[in-house]
Amino acid sequence: MDSKYKVGDLLYDANIYDGMNTNLADLPFIKRWLPKQKNTRILELCCGTGRLTIPIGKDDYNITGVDFTTSMLEKARNNAAAFGLDITFIEADIRTLELPEKYDLIFIPFNSIHHLYKNEDVLKTFKMVKKHLKEDGLFLLDCFNPNIQFIVEGEKELKKISEYTTKDGRQVVIKEIMRYESTTQVNRIAWHYYINGAFHSIQNLDMRLFFPQELDSCLEQSGFTIAHKFGDFEEGPFTDTSEKQIFVCR
Repeated sequence: MDSKYKVGDLLYDANIYDGMNTNLADLPFIKRWLPKQKNTRILELCCGTGRLTIPIGKDDYNITGVDFTTSMLEKARNNAAAFGLDITFIEADIRTLELPEKYDLIFIPFNSIHHLYKNEDVLKTFKMVKKHLKEDGLFLLDCFNPNIQFIVEGEKELKKISEYTTKDGRQVVIKEIMRYESTTQVNRIAWHYYINGAFHSIQNLDMRLFFPQELDSCLEQSGFTIAHKFGDFEEGPFTDTSEKQIFVCR
């Protein structure tokens, strides 16, 4: 989304991605806000390999998934086909997406908004969502609530954050160190990958951080009303100590 910032190619390896991202804590939350009628249209932006798209599709909803990455979408299509699901997956930039339909619910899950590095990118995306959302539709969004202490601690030393085995048999260990750019609000995260016991590479995971009042302002500036703002997927209140910012907007 910005030439200065990037996400490492290995993070787009579908098996590497799926092996680390098995948590479905957000799925029950999204399902609670799905329309009651099954003949409605759902749009997931930044759908990845279909971690959420496919379970919602299995519940007989008409859901479309959009992502920027060819390898992710290929895996998503294969995953959907394995369940006999006819889900449309579209390769596109969410800032400039143009679809003929309007949707009853649109959501951007899994902290994906952190890869929109500039305010203009965020506002373009919110404008696109507004254009594709029905008059009485809902827009769901989740991201981290910045934790300065966590960032400071993360800059001190390399720490192991994950260890798992991929479906294709690779033993993966990930160690993390980060550096925060206060002028841009971008957290420059470096993931050190060790595969099958040997160092493999350093992969960048640059993430723009959004402080609570600025994200509220961006949504309202884009014409949304924030119906609810939660601090977790159990719909607890948003507080100083909340790890997440979770929005339900109209």
